[in-house]
Amino acid sequence: MRHIPAILLSTATLALGLAMTTDVCAQQHASSSAAAMSAPADNSALNARDRSSQTATPFDQSNDKTDIKLAAAVRRAIVKDKSLSMSAHNVKLVVAGGVVTLRGPVDSADEKARVESVVQGVSGVSRVDNQLDVKTQ
Repeated sequence: MRHIPAILLSTATLALGLAMTTDVCAQQHASSSAAAMSAPADNSALNARDRSSQTATPFDQSNDKTDIKLAAAVRRAIVKDKSLSMSAHNVKLVVAGGVVTLRGPVDSADEKARVESVVQGVSGVSRVDNQLDVKTQ
């Protein structure tokens, strides 16, 4: 009877354990993907709003040097505020004629108000059009 070296047994045991873990992870991923697909996101209202000619988009961003500098200053002020979430740091902003339009999701109504307050505090901002959306859990 031949003896199997310990290293081969250890390698075989490790491979079997890895295969079983991979299978369990794949099953969990498949079940979570199926759950996510069963409840489609309904963002019809947001899509309708975004098609409106009244909604500011990046195409409305002014190429005026003053507006571009103001947009950069507003972005710096938002990112500098470490109390804000990553979502708030990444809001979309459009500046035209000193008016700052804010769009995108934030974590709470308090955060929405905080972002507006930060933007209002930037020198050169004449008005803030706060179109931020509060995420629903």
